[in-house]
Amino acid sequence: MASQSDTGDDRGAGLQGKLQCQVVTPEKTLFDKTVDFIALPLLDGELGVLPGRTPLVGRLGYGELRTRMNETVERYFLDGGFAQIRDNVVTILTSRALPANQIDSNATAEALEKAEQQTAVSEAAVAEKTRAVARLRAMLRVSGRR
Repeated sequence: MASQSDTGDDRGAGLQGKLQCQVVTPEKTLFDKTVDFIALPLLDGELGVLPGRTPLVGRLGYGELRTRMNETVERYFLDGGFAQIRDNVVTILTSRALPANQIDSNATAEALEKAEQQTAVSEAAVAEKTRAVARLRAMLRVSGRR
């Protein structure tokens, strides 16, 4: 098994007992910070990540990203994407990431109600409606309004 020095990849070097969390959208790197714990919304459920986690690549669902550093917890809505965990570095690629406190829960609730009332007649329209409803429900959960 190759070590970090054998591969030349030392991104996670010096993170003894910590994780490096990078969130990247098509427009920019939203943040790149050192944390103690990360919770990710994978398609089939939430994944908690602590330092020393076995490498993993996973597909993200709509939902909450939580990071914890000491006693400070930060929450974000992730709009799907992919996550890679390797050498105490968690890289998240997503089309959109919003801090939970920036989600307008009233506007999101209205959009959800409208999406649920949409009539879908084709398979593609049903699939799009299902995605939109799931996305908006997840945004409401992350905003703190259920």
